[in-house]
Amino acid sequence: MRVVVSGATGFMGGRLCAALADAGHDVRAFALRGVDASGLPPSVVVVYGDVTDEESLAAAFRGRDAVFHTAAAVEAWLPDASVFHTVNVGGLENVLKAAKRTPEVKKIVYTSSYFAIGPTDGYVADEKQVHQGRAFCTEYEKSKFLADRIALQAAAEGVPITIVYPGVMYGPGTLTSGNLVCRVLIERFNGRLPGYIGDGYDRESFSHVDDVVSGHIAALAKGRVGERYLLTGENASFVQIFNLAANITNTKPLKFHIPLWLLEIYGRISVLVARITGKPPLISYPGVDCIRHQWAYSCDKAKKELGYCPRSLTEGLAETLLWLKNEKLIEF
Repeated sequence: MRVVVSGATGFMGGRLCAALADAGHDVRAFALRGVDASGLPPSVVVVYGDVTDEESLAAAFRGRDAVFHTAAAVEAWLPDASVFHTVNVGGLENVLKAAKRTPEVKKIVYTSSYFAIGPTDGYVADEKQVHQGRAFCTEYEKSKFLADRIALQAAAEGVPITIVYPGVMYGPGTLTSGNLVCRVLIERFNGRLPGYIGDGYDRESFSHVDDVVSGHIAALAKGRVGERYLLTGENASFVQIFNLAANITNTKPLKFHIPLWLLEIYGRISVLVARITGKPPLISYPGVDCIRHQWAYSCDKAKKELGYCPRSLTEGLAETLLWLKNEKLIEF
């Protein structure tokens, strides 16, 4: 098929472009001007624009059979919080408007987030859960919740859109904010994160990036219009992630836990530093607030309808840690 991918230089978007090209699709990558797109396969044609610019989207969509809308502002905190609404909410609205202007587009696969489903403190949720929309840990979470409502309303109005919800993505690839697990592992193995994050109450659904990519491609072929599919994986805490990493690398486990109140103080200081330097912090106080909750999900629907087959955390982390070592980002 002739497809276009927004967010094509992102952690997941870049690997999606490569996988689509490998599968024989005609791939057009939609990227911000000035962003390095040299990592994309030679067969992928790069066009430049911005999801905040409907005209550039419409131009990119012309002659395409399907759209993968993966572009998003993915941070726990930004100095200008309005960016989340402009990019994540307004960007989706522009994608839908541009698609209406290009009737050759027959399918839209929209990358949402588990945050749009909402927290799951004490239980495991599926696609039936609807975010209560009353409280949010981060502006990112709020923006994905609002965008999710827009996507579902569009589907109700007949727009051929399928929505996918990745978990906490990890794996080899670009070290963007979307690849938080790799960034945290780098800090842990280089001694800059000397203890466990919290006491292990947190519970996230971890997804290997290549499994998420496969889920996207399956959603194009098999995903029903208007349906939601969780592309998640094993539910675990960051304490379990660090212990698995220690077992895989045959290194000593961490000896103490960093309480969340202390991490919050560090996150507030990091935000102050970020306002000065302009560099997003690894840990921010809204991000710490997320760890106070659980985000555990079942991907049974995606397994049944899409053939989604997530690998185990042990397998995925072993591959990821070896990649980090080969890239000389960690030692063990």
